[in-house]
Amino acid sequence: MQKMYWKPLRIFLLALTFGSVLTVVGKSLLYSSPEKGPSADFSFPPDIPLAEWQPLGSESFEDKKATNLVSAKLYRYQHQENKIPLDIEMRYVIDTDGDIKTMLNKHLNSETSPGTLTIHHQEGIGFYGLAATAERAYLSSCINPYGGSTVTAEQFRNNRNTYDLQIARLVPWLLGQQELRDFRCLWTILSVSLEDTTAEQAYPVLENAWVSWYAWWQPRFPKP
Repeated sequence: MQKMYWKPLRIFLLALTFGSVLTVVGKSLLYSSPEKGPSADFSFPPDIPLAEWQPLGSESFEDKKATNLVSAKLYRYQHQENKIPLDIEMRYVIDTDGDIKTMLNKHLNSETSPGTLTIHHQEGIGFYGLAATAERAYLSSCINPYGGSTVTAEQFRNNRNTYDLQIARLVPWLLGQQELRDFRCLWTILSVSLEDTTAEQAYPVLENAWVSWYAWWQPRFPKP
């Protein structure tokens, strides 16, 4: 009788212990801080085709405020019909939380940093933010290694939890071939001058360019 009494209790304790371990491991994976991501060299291409826009050249630049910046490049375009000039800044960052508002405030001068971001969603692409100063209108977003584009840290982390914690990524992680969590981002800023237009008129121009830009970059995200 005594053995029969202890058997279910032992099973219960084993199940409780196993469940506690799973809970701790799960929380550490879902809510851990960004790990040190891959730091392989990467250089942006000199030219990128953009539908309805004529390329005017590109130039690399440094951002000394970004300790997690791998590479950065500025692309300049002019619309083929109305001749509107378009600037696109690309920053390849690692070990990031993907919060666009924080990155904008940190990397842009206070005089040129846009105000409140209004977040929008495009089916098949993801989230992006729109904002403007008196001089320029901006569209900014984070192109993710997996999943759609994001603007907030919560959206970025949800992408990581959804797409990084996959069985297909577990084996390479156990073998030390890649990080389990991929905290990289292609931080994108599109902007146009408001000298001859308004922000409300400029936003659709930026959104159309963003659709083509994202379509080119998403399948070409840098390898880890």
